[in-house]
Amino acid sequence: MKIIYTDALVVGGGLAGLRSAIAARDKGLDTIVLSMVPVKRSHSAAAQGGMQASLANSVKGEGDNEDIHFADTVKGSDWGCDQKVARMFVTTAPKAIRELAAWGVPWSRIGKGERTVVINGKHETFNERDEAYGLINARDFGGTKKWRTCYTSDATGHTMLYAVANEALKRDVDIHDKKEAISIIHDNGVCHGVIVRDLINGELIAYVARGTMIATGGYGRIYKQSTNAIICKGIGTAIVLETGIAELGNMEAVQFHPTPIVPSGILLTEGCRGDGGVLRDKDGYRFMPDYEPEKKELASRDVVSRRMIEHIRKGKGVKSPYGDHLWLDISILGREHIEKNLRDVQDIAISFNGIDPADEGPKGWMPVLPMQHYSMGGIRVKPTGESTTMKGLFSAGEAACWDLHGFNRLGGNSVSEAVVSGMIVGEYFAQYCHETHLNTNTSVIEGHLEAQINYLKEILSYDGGLNIFDIKDEMRSIMQEKVGIFRNGDDLLEAVHRLEALLKKTKEITVESKSLGNNPGLNEAYRVPKMLKLALCAAKGALQRTESRGAHYREDYPKRDDMHWLKRTITTWENPEDTLPSIHYEEIDIMEMEMPPAFRGYGRKDSLIENPMSAQREAEIEEIRKTLGTVDRFTIQEALLDYELPGKLKHKNERVGVGYA
Repeated sequence: MKIIYTDALVVGGGLAGLRSAIAARDKGLDTIVLSMVPVKRSHSAAAQGGMQASLANSVKGEGDNEDIHFADTVKGSDWGCDQKVARMFVTTAPKAIRELAAWGVPWSRIGKGERTVVINGKHETFNERDEAYGLINARDFGGTKKWRTCYTSDATGHTMLYAVANEALKRDVDIHDKKEAISIIHDNGVCHGVIVRDLINGELIAYVARGTMIATGGYGRIYKQSTNAIICKGIGTAIVLETGIAELGNMEAVQFHPTPIVPSGILLTEGCRGDGGVLRDKDGYRFMPDYEPEKKELASRDVVSRRMIEHIRKGKGVKSPYGDHLWLDISILGREHIEKNLRDVQDIAISFNGIDPADEGPKGWMPVLPMQHYSMGGIRVKPTGESTTMKGLFSAGEAACWDLHGFNRLGGNSVSEAVVSGMIVGEYFAQYCHETHLNTNTSVIEGHLEAQINYLKEILSYDGGLNIFDIKDEMRSIMQEKVGIFRNGDDLLEAVHRLEALLKKTKEITVESKSLGNNPGLNEAYRVPKMLKLALCAAKGALQRTESRGAHYREDYPKRDDMHWLKRTITTWENPEDTLPSIHYEEIDIMEMEMPPAFRGYGRKDSLIENPMSAQREAEIEEIRKTLGTVDRFTIQEALLDYELPGKLKHKNERVGVGYA
């Protein structure tokens, strides 16, 4: 039996995990990061467009601050987010981006004088302020009132990940890669670490720690068409679910990005549209202004994705061997701009489609179609990042339902959340590890280790003749066809039944190779049941939520229903032999909101079933403002919603021209 002890254990080597590890090391804790791949290959590197933070450096961001970023985030979430967490996030984001600059991220900077951009399909020129010269620049992104998405051309995640990884290595964070966590070690409601499989030799190892952080990213690969890397199977989330104690939140909240390229599914950043690119149909017609006259291509992602599919359903899609698609046109931005700010997009289009998007006219248009992109759901945690039901278990980044995003995430808020939650949750995690003494019996660890060894041997003993890869493919097709952008009760009910049947069939497989070592068949044989459990959480949650909110759109219940559904979906898997998850709900209290529910600004105003508590809270807010009189925005904000942040993270942020106001 091999056991490795440490103070702080982080599972996941992306931005959230590495930033949390840095927080732990800065407290003097021995810290290990486990990663399936070398950390600089983590999926965080795939983020292209940028990171949101209300710096307000550019003229187009002038006047931006935490309040506006907060309002955009809450509206973007369709009032499904935890507003306390949203406040924590927007207050910390400017500090995070400046920290990254100090660590070497080469943010695109503001030049002197005139700047020409494309807005609403037309070239416009404006002058940047002299005092902003050399400061971090920002581009426009969907669902935001100000330009606040800071970027490094279109390789933002890559530069951020390398900078954070280098800082972790500089601090002697111990990184163990090619390791996969396959089970949580827990006893009496306390997490003590994880059982890990070495992906090279198949050895099982128990990693035991004072505190454990899960930062393994999303579960996009349960879908057939996804922009996610192949490692994004949600295994970290699934092993938490399998404890039967820890909870998941909002698993039906799955975001589809409007512009993955067809057929490979590789993402073309929102920066394409943020910089002025437009969507066109088979006739070359720019259709988004017809659906969303105000925000057009820069409506929120869930809205743009639905409008694209709606337009294709009207017969306006472009026929291809891979199905209908639409066009993304960035040629109007000009070759110089594309080769400076969207060069990764250009490389992708040339390499995978033989199209140079800088070529003028239809020759440069790129085929795009909405595909699964991001998981708003995940491990349900408190604002501190600790599991709501299991002590010592923390989560950050896309793996967590911290609940910053509610039912839809704004572009640029995810890569930002990864670092910001790494800063905030990392501090709480480090403090927990610092104050907690390791208190577990070796027999408990041995029991968890033996259970996983026996489970793997059991899988190899199956002799039902089914192929695990066929089961996986069917699962992904079901999710794509039945639990996609548009949902309805009949499809969702069918999805739940079929997924449950597939879960049962995972015990009727045959793995040809009987090796416990490097064995692709065995790898999938223990992963696919976990993926199916997540798929069932998403499908059953979507079936039971009889409303439309954010990225969850029910054609048979098209209205957002604040009277009955202003609540978080909480999912557990109570017994190992269960074939369906258990679901209950967590109410979102309107009377504790800083910003009560209202019309989001998309579609028809009557597509909302209002809760009378919204008007009551709005009146209460107005009375508080009236009572306070003429005071600064910080005093008003504190009166409306109190929140905490560790250390100096709550300190005010400085901006050009206004100082700390």
